[in-house]
Amino acid sequence: MNWKVALILILLLIVVIFTAQNYEIVEIKFLFWTFAASRAIVLFLTLCIGIAVGWIISFVMRKE
Repeated sequence: MNWKVALILILLLIVVIFTAQNYEIVEIKFLFWTFAASRAIVLFLTLCIGIAVGWIISFVMRKE
């Protein structure tokens, strides 16, 4: 197994454990919107957005 794949799997395991332990409902305020969501969902969506932004930036940097 490639060391990068192993590192990614370990990091994902840590994220899953951290997210599972933070399942309380929190109130999210953004500009004029307010809604309640599970902290685990908020953490997971934040992770997904970060991965997407990183992927887009690396894609754009390769094009130049």
